[in-house]
Formats: sequence, C-alpha cells, structure tokens
Amino acid sequence: MTEETKVPGPLAVFGLSAEKGRWIYILLGFLIYLCLGSVYSWSVFKKPVEQFFGVGATQSGLPYMLSLVFYALMVAVMGTCLDKIGPRKAALVGGVLMGLGWILAGFSKNIAWLAWCYGVVGGAGVGTAYGVPIALAAKWFPDKKGLALGLTLSGFGLATLVGAPFIKHMLDVRGLLGTFFLLGAVFLMVTVLLSLPLEFPRPGWRPQGWEPARDGSAPACLNTSAMLKTPAFYGLWLCYLLGTLSGLMAIGIASPVGQEIIQLSPEAAALAVSLFAAFNGLGRPLFGWLADRLSPRYAAVISFLVILLASLGMLKAGSGQALLYLACFGAFWLCLGGWLAIAPTATVSFFGAVDYCRNYGLVFLAYGCGAILGTLLSGKIRDLTGSYTFAFYPTAALALAGIVVALFLLKSPAKKKAD
Repeated sequence: MTEETKVPGPLAVFGLSAEKGRWIYILLGFLIYLCLGSVYSWSVFKKPVEQFFGVGATQSGLPYMLSLVFYALMVAVMGTCLDKIGPRKAALVGGVLMGLGWILAGFSKNIAWLAWCYGVVGGAGVGTAYGVPIALAAKWFPDKKGLALGLTLSGFGLATLVGAPFIKHMLDVRGLLGTFFLLGAVFLMVTVLLSLPLEFPRPGWRPQGWEPARDGSAPACLNTSAMLKTPAFYGLWLCYLLGTLSGLMAIGIASPVGQEIIQLSPEAAALAVSLFAAFNGLGRPLFGWLADRLSPRYAAVISFLVILLASLGMLKAGSGQALLYLACFGAFWLCLGGWLAIAPTATVSFFGAVDYCRNYGLVFLAYGCGAILGTLLSGKIRDLTGSYTFAFYPTAALALAGIVVALFLLKSPAKKKAD
C-alpha cells in the first residue's frame, strides 16, 4: 500500500487504506459533537438558573441565545480560514474555548457573567470547532455525503441523550456552578485529545472506483461570490432560518413546558429531554439520507410538515398528556436535527465542494438568526402570557411559510434530476 492510498496523519500508524480509514474521522467527529452538543441541554439548566439568579424566562434564556449566536458567527468566520489552518488546530482552539467558557461559568455571580462565559466564550468555542467534523465528512465522503454528514452530526444531537440525566444528577449533587465547572474541565480534556488525529484528504483525493457524475446532475462548483447570485442560496438560507427558528424555540423550552403545561416532575422532564435528544440524533442521518434520496427540497418539505403537525399537537396539549408531549417534542427535535443535515448536504449538493467551508459558513448564519429570534420569542411569549402554549402558534406559521419557500426557491442551480 503506497503512502498516497493510506489514511494520512497520525492514523497512518494503523496501516489502513484511505477508504477504510476515513470512517475513523466519522467516529472522531461524532465524539467531538457529543461534547459540543451539550449546548442543547440548556433547558435542563433553565429552571435552576432562574432560581439561583432570581431572573425570569427571558433573562434565563440569554446565555443559551448568546451561545447559539456566537456559535453561528464563529462557524461563518472559520469557514473563511478552515482550509488554511487545518482541522486539527481549529478543533483544538474550539475545544479549549468551550471548556474555558464552562469552567469560568462556574464562578458566575450574576446572569450577565454567566451569559458572557457560557454564551460568548463557550459559544465561540463550539462554533470554532463545529465546522471541522462536517468539513471532514464532506471532503472524505464525496460519494456518500448525506449519510456521512448525518452520521457525524448525530453526535451533536445525541449529546443531550447522554448529558441531560447526568447534568440533572450533577445539579442535585454539586449545584449549578459546580456542574458548569466540572463539565467544562471534562469537555476541555476530551476535545483536545480527540482533535489530535484530524486530517483532511490530499487535494483531489477520491475513493477508489468512484467518479463524480458527468451527466448534468453533478453540482455546480460555485465560489462564494457566485453562490450569492443564485436564488438557491436565498431559498436555502430562508428555509434554514425557518426550520431552526421553530426547532430552537422548542428545544430551549422543552423541560419547562413539560413541568408547567404537562405537570411532569423536574426529574421526568429531564428524562424526557434526554429522550428527545435521541430524536435529534436520529434526525441527522434520516434527513441526510432523505436529502440524498429525494433531494434537499423534498426533505425540507417533509421536515416542515412534521413541524406543523407537532405545533398543532402542542396547541391541544394539557396537564397529564405526557404521550402527546413526548410525540410532539420528539418531532421538533427530530426536525431540528434534520436541518443540521439538510443544510450542509444542500450546500455541497447545490454549490459543490470546492469552496464548501466558506459557503456553508454563510449559510449557517441563518442558524444564528434563528437562535436569536427563537430564544427571545419563546421567552417573551412566556413572560407576557404566562404560558408557553402560545409559542406554538408561531412555530405552526413558520412551518407553513417554510413549505412555500422550499417548493419555490430550494432548487439546485445545476438542475439536478431529482428536482
């Protein structure tokens, strides 16, 4: 086996071919996302934060909102330089920033300090490292991009499945600040170790026996400037905004909705959040596969239809209707996870892999906008009306708008056969 056919970097010591060794990057990316995805466990922190600092629903959402905003901003920033600095350095810096943000949050004296440490520093760390595993998946798997991206990203969704019960236990044992400190130390050490083997394939590498399509169905290889001139970019950006806005609204309030509307205990609500994370993780390979199979447009339409049905279900939910709550919020989490696979798959399918990191960085800004609007909207609705039930009218309207945008604008510039 020649050096060119071996997997590169530190993993070369195992003597694996590039075709076999590339699957290790999926595993490493999955594990990194298990750490980064803990940001989605915020609903478990929400009530303890309100009680500890004596704040309302809007203020207790600020650390979560800022973490998602800076996460999205740094994904865009890193998209401009990830190819230059390489995956190893980007993941190392991101892991250190995230860990330090959570560690410093353990010394919070007020909600503003918590928002700065957890939100700004920790969120920037998540965003710095976030693009690395999906860029690795896109570059190493041009032949299975939707599946590879979905499998990698499932770690981000499943993080809450593992984390929510553990966080609830730690909150009971060590308190709010002690939990932030301990988790920060763990995240720092684990992400640094997992970052060390990361390596992009050499330029022009492709799996043996695979050739890109040459029948007019291949994606156009557009740079960022050319991408911005296409209706497909704006259709994708709007769909991503609408999908993540409704999903992030639901994720941020999953635990308090369970306690306040369904009358679950805090322990049962935390367990429910853990269950929802399984749907979040499942949504990524599922919708990645649908995007490959049916096209990103029709995967998006399916996602919005599910969000609409879940919204209508929650408008009918009340005390004791745990099964309805579980089904509806499972659907919300499934679709949010799905959008984290649909959007990167659509980016590489519509605009090619040549300028993928930069292109997806701009697309991902829609996620940041969704984080701001979704967190503020759900918190403000709760503070003004006294109930989270009214938050599901906007999610239903967003789903209807998303179906219209997807059908009319989410079309590949390359005129893919699936469309």
